[in-house]
Amino acid sequence: MDRRTAGRLTPLSIGAAMSPITLTAPLEGWAGPLDDVPDAVFAERMLGDGLSIDPTGDTLVAPCDAVVLTVQPTAHAITLRSPEGAELLIHIGLDTVTLGGRGFEMLVAAGDTVTRGQPLIRFDLDLIVREARAAVTPVVVTNGEAFAIRTRAAPGMVATGDAFVTLSPLAQTAIQAAGDGPSAARTITVPLPHGIHARPAARIAEVAKGFNAAVTLAKQGAAVSASSPVGMLSLIVAHNDELTIAATGPQAEAAVAAVAELILHGIEEEPAAPARAAPERPTDVPEGAIAGVTAAPGLAIGTVARWDVQDLDVPSEGCGIAAEEAAFTQACAALSSELAAKAAAASGPLRAILDAHAAMLGDDALLGAARAAIAAGHSAAHAWRAAIRPQADALRAGGDARLAERADDMRDLERQLIGRLMGVEDSGVTLPQGAILVAEDLLPSQFMALDLDRLAGLAIVKGGPTSHVSILAAARGVPTLVALGDPLRHVPVAARVILDAGAGLFHAAPSPETLADAEARVATAATRRADALARAGEECRTADGTRIELFANCGSPADAAFAVKNGAEGCGLLRTELLFLDRDTAPDVAEQTADYQAVVDALDGRPLIVRLLDIGGDKPAPYLPIEGEENPALGLRGVRVVLAHPQILEDQLTAILAVRPLGRCRIMVPMIAGVDELLKVRAVLDRLTGGARDVELGVMVETPAAAIGADLIAAHADFLSIGTNDLTQYTLAMDRGNAAVAGALDGLHPAVLRLIGETVRGGALRERWTGVCGSLASDPLAVPILLGLGVTELSVAPAAVPEIKALVRDLNLAAARDHARAALACPDASAVRRLAREFAR
Repeated sequence: MDRRTAGRLTPLSIGAAMSPITLTAPLEGWAGPLDDVPDAVFAERMLGDGLSIDPTGDTLVAPCDAVVLTVQPTAHAITLRSPEGAELLIHIGLDTVTLGGRGFEMLVAAGDTVTRGQPLIRFDLDLIVREARAAVTPVVVTNGEAFAIRTRAAPGMVATGDAFVTLSPLAQTAIQAAGDGPSAARTITVPLPHGIHARPAARIAEVAKGFNAAVTLAKQGAAVSASSPVGMLSLIVAHNDELTIAATGPQAEAAVAAVAELILHGIEEEPAAPARAAPERPTDVPEGAIAGVTAAPGLAIGTVARWDVQDLDVPSEGCGIAAEEAAFTQACAALSSELAAKAAAASGPLRAILDAHAAMLGDDALLGAARAAIAAGHSAAHAWRAAIRPQADALRAGGDARLAERADDMRDLERQLIGRLMGVEDSGVTLPQGAILVAEDLLPSQFMALDLDRLAGLAIVKGGPTSHVSILAAARGVPTLVALGDPLRHVPVAARVILDAGAGLFHAAPSPETLADAEARVATAATRRADALARAGEECRTADGTRIELFANCGSPADAAFAVKNGAEGCGLLRTELLFLDRDTAPDVAEQTADYQAVVDALDGRPLIVRLLDIGGDKPAPYLPIEGEENPALGLRGVRVVLAHPQILEDQLTAILAVRPLGRCRIMVPMIAGVDELLKVRAVLDRLTGGARDVELGVMVETPAAAIGADLIAAHADFLSIGTNDLTQYTLAMDRGNAAVAGALDGLHPAVLRLIGETVRGGALRERWTGVCGSLASDPLAVPILLGLGVTELSVAPAAVPEIKALVRDLNLAAARDHARAALACPDASAVRRLAREFAR
């Protein structure tokens, strides 16, 4: 297919619409109706109408002249488009994606033009019969809104090339061009480390809908609407994939430019993790144990509780189109409000998951498909399942493990909305104290409903280590094993078991010796944690009495309250950009003041360091126009943005000054490179305060320039706080958003440590304290080195406060100084980490 047209939906000519289309049998075997396929997705025609073939041969051929739209990485399925525009899905066998490509040989590629009868896929029929659920192969017309099946082969044997199906294009519903008027297109390489998953898809859809143009995204010839997050997910766009953005309409060029800019520079993602093998099951499995995959490490002993969740039964027929439509609209609105309320009170992974669910619930393509099914007479619950489940199945079948696990979010959304429509709530499960919950699978909303105070661990038959349930479990410190498989189904309720998630083992019938060893390990860890929590409220000092301030990084009042509960002595970094992102206009002074005041109140008298807006480049806002940049990490971001938009700076400073009591907030300027930038902010602050210095003004040291010139900056700053994440990427010239190099980033590199030491030295010359608010402050191996370099304040993740306080309490500062000097002499980060591990013993 020509790349210049790959991103557009081509119009169906009316002349072509009048001619029937004959499809010939793509396999030899027994033809039958889709009703006989033992899979609801095909039997209920969720993907479209067609026929099936139970094959007796081993080669799939083209049923007509066609263009290959997509081929699945596991080679078990293919989609085609005929010259008339009919789109076909041929899926060899059921659940054959689980074979991982074994037994399949793909003979064509996406974009190829094929002729009727041309071999497409060869497969090992014996392997499929032995290891897959079934060999029956559905042949489905996926764009039934444009083509009707007029004749189909009668049940019975067919040979390759026999007449199979006749289609009649529907002239009145012919495929339309993607809008009228001017058109534009651009092909880009996707830089997102995790590709286009739920959150980027929602952002893209939001931008695309803002233009008077029909926008599409295309990968390998398959095009979807950019207004549909779920449609974009079905493209399975991964890091470095080539993507064509096309638009037609009055604002086509602007729409293409905006979407391209968003994908290339406007979506902040955590960098890809260093390349590593997928989690593996342990190979040395003791008798009575089951091997699984670690999703959240930890060790737990408890009694088995089980939660077996079944699909909710839904009626196919509705109670009238108007009634079902009204019920569907009401349920969507209620669930949307509930998700928004939960997201507003959440932070971290939980908020991201809730936001992803909300974006899916607002997907126009999903809602449109559901309403079309309601209009055809189905119940709202049946229509919603028919709309969303095929999309989830497509993600699972795509060959990308991360996207397959995102299908759980769709299953969760399916269940939540159907529960509202049917008036049924998940009954949940009553947990005994110290329960090890065993489940076939678990959805994010079901995890959120668990009594975590009574939960000791999770053991999941299915699941994956990067699923949202795994992320939530890790965030809450719940030991979790996934992919334990069929043996877990036979573990009896109330059995006393050991879940050793760190070792990847579930001991279903532990020996007395194994149980005693686990009990001793659990007791030791519990004692250590209890001791740390019991003393977390104490002032943080080293073993020789040196005062170290131990603060927490926060993004919300809830974060601040949790930090205080864990013993934080204040907030060393409030991420104010969270208030400015994902909205059409900047928050006004009153809204900002209320937000900062809520954090101050949650800290209950403890100090708060408010970082000024750190936006731009990797974190754009639609109301702050920033031209596309080849390297946004080196462009307009941090203090440069607020200086370029002085009203934003003045409003934020005014809001901070309005917080009571005055002086409780300190102000910190991000991304400083020189004294001149600090002085410009200082001038605005002095004008607003009449020259009074009631509020401290400090800087974040994130650039080598600021570290080397710390003594010059400290002459005008009240304190210095080192952001080790950005300082590391700028020092090592490695973009932390670039998956190709992000794995090599390590803040314990000697060059970074030397710049930290230089910052402390420069600040001390002006009698200014230096802290660290980057990720190194939460790293137990790094803390002794940081304190040895002279750092006197650490701002860490709220959950890490007790552990880091306990570490500091046992640390002798003289020994830490010797250790830091040795670290500065190491040749690389790996050597520093080896040295740090030896010091920690």
